[in-house]
Amino acid sequence: MSLSDQVLAALLVHGLPVLFGVILISSIGIPFPISLVLVASGSFVEQGELKLWQVIAVASLAAILGDQIAYSLARWGGPRVLKRLGQGSHAKIKRAERLTKRWSGAGIFFSRWLVTALGPWVNIASGIGRYPWQQFLFWDVLGEILWVALYVTLGYIFSTRVQAIAEILGNLAWVIVGLIVTALLGWKVLRIYVPAKVV
Repeated sequence: MSLSDQVLAALLVHGLPVLFGVILISSIGIPFPISLVLVASGSFVEQGELKLWQVIAVASLAAILGDQIAYSLARWGGPRVLKRLGQGSHAKIKRAERLTKRWSGAGIFFSRWLVTALGPWVNIASGIGRYPWQQFLFWDVLGEILWVALYVTLGYIFSTRVQAIAEILGNLAWVIVGLIVTALLGWKVLRIYVPAKVV
């Protein structure tokens, strides 16, 4: 039985405590099939196993709390956190730092629900870079509630296609990021090569 199957079986049997634990741990930075868990939770809501408002409240609270723990550990642990993460993690943290510096609050917001794979690294980069906590919390809450509501709703609507929806969401996020980057690069090229009056 795969890890995903074990988590889904535990979610079906134990419900909200498993949902809270998996999302909390994943938000801190330990990899788990978190998108699948949220979509499956929506499916369980549709089947009458869980209540919608409880799933959204518990999942949002767990995600926000996990993000805050990761941010706090990085902010006050700094170099020790980097040392424990190892050399392989430094490139991901640097990429997350660039995202946070360039996009500020919007980078935090989009890493919650659009580019979820970068979320834990943005938490660490924001903490190490001492991004203002109140602003981090604001963008984090907005993004996590949107993420949870979106994924749970998709699971509810497409209850019989949980695995397929989770895979599509993972691929779709990178397609959207690619389109955004392409549009931004196109805009920069236009500004450089086309006279200002035309643009």
